[in-house]
Amino acid sequence: MGVTTLLAVALGGAIGASARFLISTGMHRLLGGSFPYGTLTVNILGSLLIGFLFSYFEQTIAPWQKALLVTGMLGALTTFSTFSLETLLILQEGLYLKALLNMGLNLLLCLAATMAGMALFHRLYGV
Repeated sequence: MGVTTLLAVALGGAIGASARFLISTGMHRLLGGSFPYGTLTVNILGSLLIGFLFSYFEQTIAPWQKALLVTGMLGALTTFSTFSLETLLILQEGLYLKALLNMGLNLLLCLAATMAGMALFHRLYGV
């Protein structure tokens, strides 16, 4: 990996993180905070964009450009888009059990890890 690729990921990450913040806060203002509409919106948008860009860029752009837009920008916008792409690619290989395992493990283990992180915080800080 060269410096150009690393800088492309960093720049894309800044763009994606900023977009995530703007979209999330905008959706919160627009629809309220009773449901995580901002997260849902960035996950759907990121998944749509990664599907399109992965197919479009597969043959047409330099690796640093793909690093900027897919790894950096969409990676910071939402890692759910990466999860979606990886799961779809597994499904396209006909590895249905592996795809189900990927979906189940991501959902269950990430929820469990979030709960464990909260519990650790409360244990350490007594809150």
